[in-house]
Amino acid sequence: MLRSLTLSLLCGAMILPAAEAGSHPISIHDLLVMERLGDPRVSPDGKTFTFSVGTPDVASNKTTHDLWLGAVDGSWKRPITTPGTTNFQARWSRDGKTVFFVSTRSGSAQVWRLGLDGGEASQVTKLPLDVDAVELSPDGKSLLLGMAVFPGKTPEETKRIMDEKEKVKASGMVFDHLFVRHWDTWADGTRNHVFTYDLATGKTRDLMPAMDADCPTKPFGGSEDFAVSPDGRELVFSAKDMGKNPSEESWSTNFDLWVVPMDGSAAPHRITTNPAWDAQPRFSPDGKTLAYLAMARPGFEADRFDIVLRDWATGKEVKFTLKADESARGDRSAGTIAWSPDGKTLYCEAENLGQRALYAINPATRKATQIVGEGTLDGIEFTEGGRILYGMNSLKGPMEFYTVAPDGKDIRQVTHFNDARMAAARTGKPERFTFKGAKGDTVYGYLVYPVDFDPAKKYPVAFLIHGGPQGTFGNDFHYRWNPQVYAGAGYAAVMIDFHGSTSYGQAFTDDIRDDWGGAPYEDLMKGLDFALVKYPFLDKDRMGALGASYGGFMINWIAGHTDRFKTLVCHDGNLDERMAYYDTEELWFPEWEHKGLPWENPASYLKQNPVEFVKNWKTPMMVVHGMKDFRIAYAQGLSTFTALQRKGIPSKLLVFPDENHWVLKPANSLQWHENVLGWLDQWLKK
Repeated sequence: MLRSLTLSLLCGAMILPAAEAGSHPISIHDLLVMERLGDPRVSPDGKTFTFSVGTPDVASNKTTHDLWLGAVDGSWKRPITTPGTTNFQARWSRDGKTVFFVSTRSGSAQVWRLGLDGGEASQVTKLPLDVDAVELSPDGKSLLLGMAVFPGKTPEETKRIMDEKEKVKASGMVFDHLFVRHWDTWADGTRNHVFTYDLATGKTRDLMPAMDADCPTKPFGGSEDFAVSPDGRELVFSAKDMGKNPSEESWSTNFDLWVVPMDGSAAPHRITTNPAWDAQPRFSPDGKTLAYLAMARPGFEADRFDIVLRDWATGKEVKFTLKADESARGDRSAGTIAWSPDGKTLYCEAENLGQRALYAINPATRKATQIVGEGTLDGIEFTEGGRILYGMNSLKGPMEFYTVAPDGKDIRQVTHFNDARMAAARTGKPERFTFKGAKGDTVYGYLVYPVDFDPAKKYPVAFLIHGGPQGTFGNDFHYRWNPQVYAGAGYAAVMIDFHGSTSYGQAFTDDIRDDWGGAPYEDLMKGLDFALVKYPFLDKDRMGALGASYGGFMINWIAGHTDRFKTLVCHDGNLDERMAYYDTEELWFPEWEHKGLPWENPASYLKQNPVEFVKNWKTPMMVVHGMKDFRIAYAQGLSTFTALQRKGIPSKLLVFPDENHWVLKPANSLQWHENVLGWLDQWLKK
């Protein structure tokens, strides 16, 4: 018998009160005027903090970024950078009187300095290359920053080589090993390296000059990939160095920790031998302990990150798993970690049951206590009086900053950037439910009620399927796949965290391996069936399924296995798992998921392959793909559309020449939503 647990995330009756004057159902237009907050950094005295504010602009089709300063008690805030420029990564001087930040106002990304006692910002670095991943050394005398250089070459030499290449009229690119492209960029031979920049002399030093490896890691790494010891003598960083076998980088997840003297007096040397992923080194305030994250299984990017505590003097290590509770499925993959100022507590973010929670860990006992569990957290900073500052978003609304006492009590909202915007946009009520899914396991799902819900009406269903596949459609406010947009358009949005999803224990995440069309598909169908019974206002005759990445794969799989949906939307989804292996760039992913190479284990690539069931396709489908998507190649989307057209199935293709695996530009996001919702309306609202 199905068992449900319903958790209401918003207060109020099932029937919403009369709409306030001037308000409207939420739409993509609301998302495109919301301020997007991030990167909080608290001042040395713990009283103020800097943060970034991203503002989308449809007219220019880009998002600008400004820096703000505010009091941690929320009493005031003000911008500290000039509107119309792009500024990010604000970092405090040790005396708290100056903020260093990266700006593109000079024509390239360089470090600038702003005194908080007044005056204009002044440029600090005038380097020949863009800089990124900026931090300040413990003594405040130098910057640490990332630059992409040719291994063994200085920034100046790298710039000269790149300028000479620009003069060559032939456009061909020659490669002799993988990667040839990664995420959305063709390989050009440069590597991200960590540099020191002396603030007094302007001299730079490459701390990993000969390494054919990246730190920060590509494509998404930042300053979390390295740390300086509190005495300022050593840098520890995470990097994947394949030595004489560079092509292995495309199928290896072996990131190790390396250490190098800050004065460059010796070459970096490896300090971890784990064949899997080591990441995010963090020194305790006294410098005696290095905390970092470590996976156990090579070649698996979604393995659980455990926490390792390393005695810096002896090298002795203790490894442990973050436990959300005492149950077998209470294990969680650790995310961002941060030491408390007194070094007595290690704080950690981790996904938990569709949320991203904050935990306090006793380093001696390794016992974890949940401090904040509701919503999706981002950032851990410490304020005056011992309170913790963090960002949080949820299905209720976008990211704002909050503080909380160390015991998890007295949560206070610090910023209110989007309160007025959210008050003007009526949203749907989110509700979480559980049901018995594949293998008899408890599976979680969310439903977002249609805006202005009327229980006497029947509503069409937008069935949203997350990507990853090791991901989650949980309690967060997303700017690309936000269920509230569908609720505002008159749909009930249903999401299921099927087997393979994160935040429910590693065993649950592992269950998708070699079973992409099995247990996950069963969970999705059982979850939908459960929702149709539990929520009788859902119209089973007007349902559309939508998904991206793995969700796009599942849309193609659904097309060959059920006709219960009136229409489908496939965004950046694989059609043929065999060719997808040869098309993609990070080979460790399909090799893990399909238990080997396609010529050695072809059965795994064939047994649940959507292309084998195109013969069954009947359902109208919209296909969306980015031409700069190197994770799931553009050809997969074209192939899907070709099959639909050749079979005479009503179909539509939306192509973005300037987008990668995600649709990020504001005007493109608007076009995406207009087309996708228009397609749903065509089939579900006639």
